[in-house]
Amino acid sequence: MTETTRRAVVLGAGGVGVAALLTACGSSEPTSGSVSTAPAAPETGASSGSGASSGEGSSAGALTKTADIPVGGGKVFKAEKVVVTQPKAGEFKAFSSVCPHQGCDVASVSNGTINCPCHGSKFAIADGAVTNGPANKPLPEKTIKVEGDSITLG
Repeated sequence: MTETTRRAVVLGAGGVGVAALLTACGSSEPTSGSVSTAPAAPETGASSGSGASSGEGSSAGALTKTADIPVGGGKVFKAEKVVVTQPKAGEFKAFSSVCPHQGCDVASVSNGTINCPCHGSKFAIADGAVTNGPANKPLPEKTIKVEGDSITLG
């Protein structure tokens, strides 16, 4: 009888485990559907707002202020995949922040170079040229607009 009781307990526990698994899967699917549906609505709104985003680009879409970019240095904007530099006072440049060597994101700007942490490549802040390999191609230049004290991607 003890053996039957053990089997009943094991089968009962297995049934509970399967029920819990199915419940978890069942819960997961509606939750995922809900989560997927919830972001889809704002994304749709954002897509509708694409025209508004273009409008925002002129007013609220500034990447940074000119005062935030040091002369002889620069700043990396990870989300935008761009690095903005100021080689000389009042001269602003922008480059892709993706290193052409193996696609790592550059991490910093110091001592007149844009620096990739992955393999040590360095690029000139004035033109994106390689100053230290292993990269053998310069950082691609990006278009920016400087209007007043704001810098926007252009």
